[in-house]
Amino acid sequence: MATTSCWFLAFVWAVWWLPLMLAVPEEQQGDGCSAKRCGNLTVSDPFWLPDWEAGRSCGPLDFEVGCFHDNIPFLRSSGFDGYSGFSIMNISYEERNLRVVDLHKKSDFNVPNACNFPRLNTSSKLALPFKVNNSNPNLIFYNCTKAAANPDWAMVELTCLDATNAYVRAGVRHDATGAYAGYALEGCDAIVVPVVSSAGSANASNYEQLIQDGFLLTWDPVTDPI
Repeated sequence: MATTSCWFLAFVWAVWWLPLMLAVPEEQQGDGCSAKRCGNLTVSDPFWLPDWEAGRSCGPLDFEVGCFHDNIPFLRSSGFDGYSGFSIMNISYEERNLRVVDLHKKSDFNVPNACNFPRLNTSSKLALPFKVNNSNPNLIFYNCTKAAANPDWAMVELTCLDATNAYVRAGVRHDATGAYAGYALEGCDAIVVPVVSSAGSANASNYEQLIQDGFLLTWDPVTDPI
């Protein structure tokens, strides 16, 4: 008799608990995956804004968009945490493009009458599936051990706190392979920074504004796992 009662109680408990177990995924996924606003930008599929309080997760980490101060949407850069990487100015879902600003590059030149020379190519901070759009021309920054011999390029000399012989040139065509040897200068380290396509013929002296205007990122379409 005692055994029968135990089985009956176990059955009742299972019937009562099973609907609750099945309801949890619905609660976790619910409206946490719907379109949301961050500042003036609508974030929707395939991007998503996490709901930290509810612990919701709506997709691959690569497509998570942060929202700094509930107002500034941003994409984290590879190898960095927190509010770093790329602030998002606009998203074109049809063309799979984001217009973003490299926050590190922007802060490098946020120094009155000077700059901090950039240390990394922008493309090196991108995690898959994101890549620089082929339409973007580039700025190339040079940090040289001595005054550079200008090979008939329209270069502008920079005043940087951590570089004596620093220069920048604009209008360099994007190369998806990263083969920029034709733009190398002897004795100089080069940093490649993409800018928007309208800057193709821009004057290098406008490099700060070009960086603030951002550039285009492209992402590959999301495919369901087989």
